[in-house]
Amino acid sequence: MEQLTWIVDVAARESMLFAATGIMIGGIDDALVDLLFLWFALRRGAGRDPALVLQSPVSLDPMIIFVPVWDEAAVIGAMLTAALDRYNCRRYRIYVGVYPNDPRTIAAVADVAARDPRVRMVIGAEPGPTTKAGCLNTLWQALLDDERQQNFRAWAIVLHDAEDVVHPRELEAFDTLIDVHDVVQLPVVPLIRRGSLVSGHYADEFAYAHRVHQPVRNRMGAAMPLAGTGCAITRTMMARLADERGGAPFDAGSLTEDYEMGLRIAALGGNAHFARLRDPDDGSLIAVRAYFPDTLRAASRQKARWIAGIVLAGWDRMGWARSSALCDNWMRMRDRRAVLSVPIVAVAYGAALLWILAGLLHLTMQIAPRGERLAPWMTIATAILLMWRLTVRVTCTASCHGWREGGRALPRFLMANLVALCAAPRAMVQYLLLLNGRHVAWDKTSHVFPSWAATGAA
Repeated sequence: MEQLTWIVDVAARESMLFAATGIMIGGIDDALVDLLFLWFALRRGAGRDPALVLQSPVSLDPMIIFVPVWDEAAVIGAMLTAALDRYNCRRYRIYVGVYPNDPRTIAAVADVAARDPRVRMVIGAEPGPTTKAGCLNTLWQALLDDERQQNFRAWAIVLHDAEDVVHPRELEAFDTLIDVHDVVQLPVVPLIRRGSLVSGHYADEFAYAHRVHQPVRNRMGAAMPLAGTGCAITRTMMARLADERGGAPFDAGSLTEDYEMGLRIAALGGNAHFARLRDPDDGSLIAVRAYFPDTLRAASRQKARWIAGIVLAGWDRMGWARSSALCDNWMRMRDRRAVLSVPIVAVAYGAALLWILAGLLHLTMQIAPRGERLAPWMTIATAILLMWRLTVRVTCTASCHGWREGGRALPRFLMANLVALCAAPRAMVQYLLLLNGRHVAWDKTSHVFPSWAATGAA
């Protein structure tokens, strides 16, 4: 037993050292972003996000909303009805991409389109599911055909998902900003299901990403990935993306076409803007709201696609920026650090269990521990960085969802780690299949549309 105790001691010490080193490096990386955010906030004057300044339409050309859909009969009708009721802008059309072998979704879209001519249903030639990017390319071709036949030109293309709750001022915000930017991204605010740690952890992560990380990234001039929803791209830039890819602006071979599109726009010299604006009437954040997965299985599937598409395949496909673009490469490194952070989290939890086991063995065998488990300065530094991380997480969530949800972000931090640990093996399998030439399919999750949004409530 003495030998077993020594083995457990060594394993606990070495795994804790590895985990603490990784947590320190990641913590310093995060703290630098947080400090930059505070610096930028102090320079412009701390306070609430600025209110949207309403103005006359910059262009009389319509905004075109693309909504790619596969097996979304449960939500698409309510989503379209709510969008038509909510949008204040008069100059828009909604293009909904559906598949010929999805009759229930076709019926739901057709019902709304029959009541409002601003909804245009586009039935693809191929049976579904293909990919989200493939569906978006079908919508792009339909728009080009309509422009030629009806003699108009789109002002910008807005991307949305079938479960999105749009903000009434969204198109007005895009119309104001797209005149000076090639792409504009609004914040995404996940709706929290009562009592669901899985659903809530999305709110925590997006609160930080779209309150701190993305604005800092944008201010530093680094390439800005798109969220795949709540973003507007100028017609001119979309055409440039299409020309670059032989007529298809969206890459159907990508698991995360939205992330890659943001980097491709930057490579073409596009001017991106992350917009946090408030409604001048009620002070609400102009953002996209939607329910995210609320079960561990569904969340790990979604996170696996993000990890495989951004961290692994995205690294292969997009590479790094030019060597002189230090800020851009730093942000891409942050995008891809899950390659190390997930194993570090796994080792950290393993080290904690080994530490408990070692303590029990020492107590049972009445053997004194041999040496320090971790240098005191490293223990203190790691604890401070972890406390900072949790404080920022709680504050960001509270600023978006209130202090009650901010407090709940603490237990949800553990859930976020669990989701990442479950998603990582699946992501690796997906990546290996991609390397072996497997066709990319639309790996989507079931969605729910909030009943209050369908009634037009705020």
